[in-house]
Amino acid sequence: MKSTTPRPKRNAGVKKPLEVPFPVRSESRNDGSAPREPRRVTTRTIREMKRRGERVAMITAYDYTFARLFDEAGADILLVGDSLSNVIQGNETTIPVTLEEMIYHARLVVRGAREHAMVICDMPFMSFQVTVEEGFRNAGRIMKETGAGGVKIEGGERVADHVRRMSEAGIPVMGHLGLTPQSIHEFGSYRTRGTTKEEASRLKHDAKALEEAGVFALVLEKIPAQLAKEVTDSLQVSTIGIGAGPHCDGQVLVMHDMLGLTEEFHPRFVRRYASLANTVREAVSKYDSDIKKGKFPNKEESY
Repeated sequence: MKSTTPRPKRNAGVKKPLEVPFPVRSESRNDGSAPREPRRVTTRTIREMKRRGERVAMITAYDYTFARLFDEAGADILLVGDSLSNVIQGNETTIPVTLEEMIYHARLVVRGAREHAMVICDMPFMSFQVTVEEGFRNAGRIMKETGAGGVKIEGGERVADHVRRMSEAGIPVMGHLGLTPQSIHEFGSYRTRGTTKEEASRLKHDAKALEEAGVFALVLEKIPAQLAKEVTDSLQVSTIGIGAGPHCDGQVLVMHDMLGLTEEFHPRFVRRYASLANTVREAVSKYDSDIKKGKFPNKEESY
């Protein structure tokens, strides 16, 4: 039987929030009265931000706890990236992660993003490549089983029919061009894309094809800054860059890179806002030492 005793609110008594890389947003009323609580970000919000010239802050998330923290910090979009194959599962590429695993993690992130952020879930390798209908059914599974606000799909004109089928059924789709990690075995390296005239022209064509098919936003990964600017200026939908320079409508980073949890991987486009790997090691080392010396738990920490 569920208790009816009121539970204390989280963070009760905390007077000053910690400084965070994402500003917590509030919306002013037209009559000049006190700001309202932030609204849930939707595809409409992203379109309005593009129109106002307001940048979109997106970060990856894979569990409830970090999702809650990022949501409270004011991040606009939480991406449940197939990068969880790398940073959570320890794989070399994004290829091994399964649809069921993506659904599981997206469900946790949605549970944590309770106030503001929109949650987008990557469609992993081979969840959409076989047929348009299979991709559509799998996108539907993600939406139904996780509560996410949309899906992300890699590829250009070749996936336009997939995007169109999903969008027409009411599934918001974010596109992804440039360096597309699911195609790493085709590309053979993680080099910058769009550096040749032919590649740049193809990317521009793909961006237009995806916009016409119905994407509400487009990730541009590891392409020249000038090319990203040209693509951004040519589209009505928002572009979100990662290693694509400052001219995109928003930016995204993998949380483990941004927070300094990964140390062996530090490309030039990653800005580290913390060094949590050192913090974690130091904390666990002190914990280990206190246990071995009999300092933990002490009398006050015992019943």
